Amino acid sequence: MTLSPEDLDLILRKARSQNGWQAKPVSDEQLRELYELMKWAPTTMNTSPARFLFLRSREAKERLKPALSPGNVDKTMAAPVTTIIAYDTCFYDLLPQLFPHNQNARGIFAGDDKQAHAETTAFRNGSMQGGYFILAARALGLDCGPMSGFNNAKVDAEFFAGTSVRSNFLCSLGYGDASKVMPRSPRLAFDEACTLL
Repeated sequence: MTLSPEDLDLILRKARSQNGWQAKPVSDEQLRELYELMKWAPTTMNTSPARFLFLRSREAKERLKPALSPGNVDKTMAAPVTTIIAYDTCFYDLLPQLFPHNQNARGIFAGDDKQAHAETTAFRNGSMQGGYFILAARALGLDCGPMSGFNNAKVDAEFFAGTSVRSNFLCSLGYGDASKVMPRSPRLAFDEACTLL
């Protein structure tokens, strides 16, 4: 079984990063459906370190605004939802629940001497989950505006102070305004990006 060409267009080939938004809301139910879909994608040892903070209100986005690069302010404030896609560097505390067939899994990551390994694992797998998040959102009919133009330290201080959670990137969600999409940029050809050994 494979996805149809139309499905592949929806999630990849014709999907675009959005720079403007229609005044059409995204419901809490849609956000729950999005998470319930993307959570099934794989991570190392089912670590699942990604954390998602959905900023829906004007007040919540005002808290984010000082951390945004100037070119990202207007489109972020106009988006129905902007998600802070983050990762928990202490994800391993949940491994007894998430990886129950190996009750020693937490010990692979826990401890001062293993913190660098834990942080690398959290960032890598949280980033993968961020990619799954975008694909799942598109599969459910939502448009995405992923971005990295912001100050992570400011976001972490504002939203995650005193926790083990760190911001990775942002992704606005909603229904895009096609008139504000930039022209499609080229991609590398197979032989430029791939090697067969």
